[in-house]
Amino acid sequence: MTWGRPGVPGDLPAPEVLWARWALVAVVEATTEAEESARYRTGTWIDEEGLHLDDCGCTWWTFSRMADGRYVLFGEDESSEVKWHRPPVDMLAGAPDWLPHEELRDRLEGNELGCVYWYENGAWARAPYPGDLGDDGLDCGMSRFVVRVEALRLLDERVRRDGGTSAAALLEHAEHRRLTPELLESLVAPADGSAPDLPAMTRALHRAGLAPRTAAAG
Repeated sequence: MTWGRPGVPGDLPAPEVLWARWALVAVVEATTEAEESARYRTGTWIDEEGLHLDDCGCTWWTFSRMADGRYVLFGEDESSEVKWHRPPVDMLAGAPDWLPHEELRDRLEGNELGCVYWYENGAWARAPYPGDLGDDGLDCGMSRFVVRVEALRLLDERVRRDGGTSAAALLEHAEHRRLTPELLESLVAPADGSAPDLPAMTRALHRAGLAPRTAAAG
């Protein structure tokens, strides 16, 4: 896959695909209830606001499902040149009213935002960029979920070491919304050799909406 630098809306897959891959990593990384409620977190996780990624260094992202099939993706990678560009780039130019404008403006005022993309009416969009902008960080931030081989590599670090078979199986089930706690228990094994935290993974699984309807209802 060839990415634009800066990113363009067409670089992003259908939001359901991006959600499934990102959410699956959040599920297999799920941890204790105490850590779930911590104010500051790192890694990949899901909560009431959506999916999150924070590497405690140069990258943080949030991906939220909104009403009526809409989504918003925002965050920052250190490769983004948007907030340093002069004259300033208005990352919310043309943005719809349903975006979380208060949070986004807080991020902008704190110099913490690298780009914003939104999805509605079957298409991704973002604010227009000046022609001399080199990068907005979308590639470095999202390629781990968008590029299938990278998503599999990321998962293979967290599941059974069997040449990628477990990672591929998990990804297939996640993308078709048919993950179950039983599948997670059979396929996920933390890298440190400890037993997986099945209750935590199950909570994350239901938050993510990756389970079959009957399993999710239960």
